[in-house]
Amino acid sequence: MAHKHLFAGLVVDEYGNPVDSVFVGKEAFYVVDDKGFRRHIDSEYIDRQVLAHIWEMIRGHEELISEGAMKMIGQEDIFTKAMIETSLKNIDAQSEAIIEQGIPEDTRTWLGMVGFRVAIDVHGNVLKVEQPGIEDGEMD
Repeated sequence: MAHKHLFAGLVVDEYGNPVDSVFVGKEAFYVVDDKGFRRHIDSEYIDRQVLAHIWEMIRGHEELISEGAMKMIGQEDIFTKAMIETSLKNIDAQSEAIIEQGIPEDTRTWLGMVGFRVAIDVHGNVLKVEQPGIEDGEMD
């Protein structure tokens, strides 16, 4: 079980209502209001689904993403490109570190400001990931 909510404040239920982020002891949960019954869903279950969706969107676009990242940081050399592309190709392995460390509050705030949202059902299944500039965020 997770000790952090990766997407706290960015998760809504299937009707667009905000989902609470709570701790029971040291364990992190998202709480969905199911007609008055508060369903506690392990945050790691939802967060891993969202990360898998994001990783799937990245696959096949590593070169384009690395070029954009190099421009953003102002380092457009072959070594930086190789480092970024290698990181992107091994992104699945980084999920564990992200689950453990969490996402900085500033990053979550920025994601919310640009319209990033995760819609879940009462069982914690991710229905949709709304990402800025991405048309189809539907989950299969």
